[in-house]
Amino acid sequence: MESINRTAIELVDEALDFAGELNVAGYELDNGATVVDFGVDAGGGVEAGLLLAEIQTAGLANLRTHMGEVAGAPRGYVDLSTDHPAVALLCSQKAGWELAFEDGFEGLGSGPARALVGRETEFERVGYYDSSEFATLAIESTQLPNEAVAEHVAELAEVEPSGVFLPTYATGSTAGSVSSAARAAELAVFRLLEIGYEPTDVLHASGSAPIAPVTYDEDLAMGRTNDAVAYGGEVHLQVARDDDRFDQLVSTVGEDYGTPFVDVFEAVEWDFYEVPNSVFAPAKVTVDVVDGPVYTVGETDDELLAESFGYR
Repeated sequence: MESINRTAIELVDEALDFAGELNVAGYELDNGATVVDFGVDAGGGVEAGLLLAEIQTAGLANLRTHMGEVAGAPRGYVDLSTDHPAVALLCSQKAGWELAFEDGFEGLGSGPARALVGRETEFERVGYYDSSEFATLAIESTQLPNEAVAEHVAELAEVEPSGVFLPTYATGSTAGSVSSAARAAELAVFRLLEIGYEPTDVLHASGSAPIAPVTYDEDLAMGRTNDAVAYGGEVHLQVARDDDRFDQLVSTVGEDYGTPFVDVFEAVEWDFYEVPNSVFAPAKVTVDVVDGPVYTVGETDDELLAESFGYR
C-alpha cells in the first residue's frame, strides 16, 4: 500500500487549490509548516467537511451525503464506506493523538501522521506503519496551531517542519459536525478491536450518521456530535470470521445509554478521557460474516436525537 501520508497530501493540496470555493483558509507558519483552517476562523461548509473526512481517512474511504430524517424531520446524513477499514479507520481516522501545550493550546489529532509514530495499540494489531517525508495531522481544536505544535508533530513523526500539514477545525463548526458523522464505522471497528477481534478480519465497513446541528458552544457541540453517532449511527461490516461478541459493538450496551452525551461529559467534568470507551459506539450494527450468518444488533433513538439537536 502506498504511504497514507502521501495520499493525504494530495487531498490537502485540493483543499488549498479550492480554498475559496470550500471557504477554508491555508497559510504557512514561520517554520514552513502548513495550517489549513477548516472551521476555526474560516466558515467551512459541508463539502469542506467531507474533504476533511477524506483527509482523515487518507483517501481510502468514499464519502457522500444523503437526505434522511430524524424524528420525522429532514436531516442531512454522511455516508462512508471503505475496503481498507483497519488502515483507513484505525490507523488514520481515529482521534488518538492528544495535544496539550504550556501556552494553553489543546487539541485532539487524527489522520495519517499517527501512522508515522505508531505508538498506539492499533498499529501493532493491524501491522501497519507508515514512512513518508510528509505528515498530515487533522486537529480538532478551538485554536489554530502555532509553530510549537508543528515542531512537536515533526519531531514525533520524524519529518521536517516544512513537511507538516495541519488541517484544523472546531467541534462546533460545520466541518466538525460533518467529519464527526463520518466516524460511525470507525467506532464500530474500534469496538471490535477492544473486544479482541482481529481488525484485519474486517473486510469492508460502511457507516452512516446524521449531521449534528452546528453550535458555537463547544461543550454542546461535543454532546451533539457524539449523540449523532451513538443514537443515530448505523454501520454495516463484512467480516471474515464469526464471533460470539458482536452484540458488544453498539452503544446500547453501555451503562450510560439513554443519557445525552452533554450530561455524560459534564459528569466527568468534560474530561474526554474519563468517559468509558463503551459509550463511543454506533447505535445499530449489522455484521455480515462471509459464508456465514448475518447479525443485527442495537437500535437508533430518534427522540433522544431530537432532544439533543434542539428540535422544537
